[in-house]
Amino acid sequence: MIRDIGNQRILNVDLASGRTWTEDLAREDLLQFLGGRGINAKLLYERVGPGIDPLGPENVLIFGPGTLTGTSAPSSGRTSVTCKGPATGLYLKVSAGGHLGAELKYSGYDYLVVQGTARDPVYLWIDDGQVEIRDARHLWGLGTRDTDRVIKEELGDDEIEVGLIGPAGENGVLFSCIIFSLYNSASRGGVGAVMGSKNLKAIAARGTGGLRLAEGQEFFDLAARTRRELAKDAGSETLYRWGTAGSIPPLNELSMLASYNFSHVRIDDAEKISGQYLEDEGYLTGRESCFSCSTACHRFVRTKEHKYGEVQDSGPELETMLSLGAECGIVDTEAVIKGNQLCNDYGLDVISAGHVISWAMESYEKGLIKGHQADDLDLHFGNVDSQLELIRRIAFREGLLGGLLANGTRQAAEEVGGDSWKWAIQAKGLEMSAADTRMAKSYALAFAVNPRGPDHLMTECLAEFGFTEEARALIKQITGDEKYADATLLDKRSDIVRWHEDCYAATDALGFCAFTSTAAYAVNPENMAQLFGHALGIQFTEEELMMAGRRIVTLERCFNVRQGARRKDDVLPWRMMNDPVPEGPKKGLVTDRETLDRLLDEYYEMHAWELTTGIPTRETLELLGLLELCGDTVAD
Repeated sequence: MIRDIGNQRILNVDLASGRTWTEDLAREDLLQFLGGRGINAKLLYERVGPGIDPLGPENVLIFGPGTLTGTSAPSSGRTSVTCKGPATGLYLKVSAGGHLGAELKYSGYDYLVVQGTARDPVYLWIDDGQVEIRDARHLWGLGTRDTDRVIKEELGDDEIEVGLIGPAGENGVLFSCIIFSLYNSASRGGVGAVMGSKNLKAIAARGTGGLRLAEGQEFFDLAARTRRELAKDAGSETLYRWGTAGSIPPLNELSMLASYNFSHVRIDDAEKISGQYLEDEGYLTGRESCFSCSTACHRFVRTKEHKYGEVQDSGPELETMLSLGAECGIVDTEAVIKGNQLCNDYGLDVISAGHVISWAMESYEKGLIKGHQADDLDLHFGNVDSQLELIRRIAFREGLLGGLLANGTRQAAEEVGGDSWKWAIQAKGLEMSAADTRMAKSYALAFAVNPRGPDHLMTECLAEFGFTEEARALIKQITGDEKYADATLLDKRSDIVRWHEDCYAATDALGFCAFTSTAAYAVNPENMAQLFGHALGIQFTEEELMMAGRRIVTLERCFNVRQGARRKDDVLPWRMMNDPVPEGPKKGLVTDRETLDRLLDEYYEMHAWELTTGIPTRETLELLGLLELCGDTVAD
């Protein structure tokens, strides 16, 4: 079955009743929200009201491959997954690569909306438009690797694409993830727990259809040209060779490397947890691409000494090397490879897993967690055996400490008490990713206003560091002067954040990998708009694309406003706002309350949001065409 790419379809599944049905997406919605993340946000707003339990049957779980996923557009294989997040009680969007999104498209569906809760564990089987809810009781309790293998054996096809959860999702760990295509993780905020709460173990898809482009030759020519430009970008070569972990040596040299639960900004022997070390020392065994990607940043490794068992797995990437490595005081290559494998198989977000453990280590060293509370583990920084054991206990909620940490650092700090909340590196309930927001002011603002909590995968402001010629050129384009490519400056930060958040939203909606548009820069708003236009056979401008990005960002804000979020929630972890950088050339820097308030004022004014509350105004909603949808949140 070949269908026009602009004729989009929504597959609805009610697990409680076993009913499935389809809807056609209105063309106007596609033009307003672009697809993927944008349509997901609209569907979530329409179907999830305030006050519902994120782990209850009223929550919905929405899978939305980007509009261009399944085409030859470079690195366009991403799928957004959206729900109300259990870690924060707020809007949650996560994204994953791999090949599941394209397979859903080829099977006839552009969005999958799952509601209700099955009586017993089930998995979905989507086969060229035919949908079946199948028994998964025999899969419950299995790790992600075994689950993938058993499903493919059961359905008799190794080429099937599967998205699934591990034991962590089944057990409601508030930072459990969904694994796509075996080695790609839709992480952050507990999306796996939402899937587990519905007794949904997996989604398997096979499609033999295709997508028809309105202006096929023009689309193919531009996609090929963009792919060539992407290959020449300075960021692409390093991503291919070393993955994101290639940035660890320079970050450590600059004293910008998060370590020991953000109490330090460098660590000795950091090169042993770098992408360069994996390649140079023979740990790297191969590379693989997500759908339609020529960069191939996805890497495979194996252990050599087998200190913690013989391991073959993917990655580890920058955030994994930091969260399971430097943040826990660990620079043992094979330990991080093993920890990464455990998180992948249990279905845990590695960022939050590492951070809850590093928080526990600091709490242990300061005497707030001890004895039976520590389950008799030695939790000093650097203890590999305790870390690996804790990963398992968290996934299964085993013991006092495993159950405590499974709820994330916010809840854990509330229970442990004392001053432990001061070194809980979280805001809104989400553990912060590794950018040090004391030194990087665009990141500080972007993390504070991020609707899902303080991390980089909603608004990646890497260009503010000016590391490459392309990054400096982008900052000049945004601000008018290359001098603003200095992460410690306050001026122009709101401009930089606004551009990146709008661009990132469009990137997600169309299905592109953010590495191509906000880490490398060859996929830019101009050619994204042209590719979207050629796909649909319309004239579509860069300005319209960025306005759609802003519309998505504002809609996500409105969702959180309806859940009760206000300006007071746009904060950073206490340590980032109160403990200055302890060492290195940036020693003494901090993003304090006064600094953050200045950044928020400028950002809210730019968005035309109400200054004291952060609620979008009626005029803003009218301008973006959101008043009818989001009028219940308007600031009068």
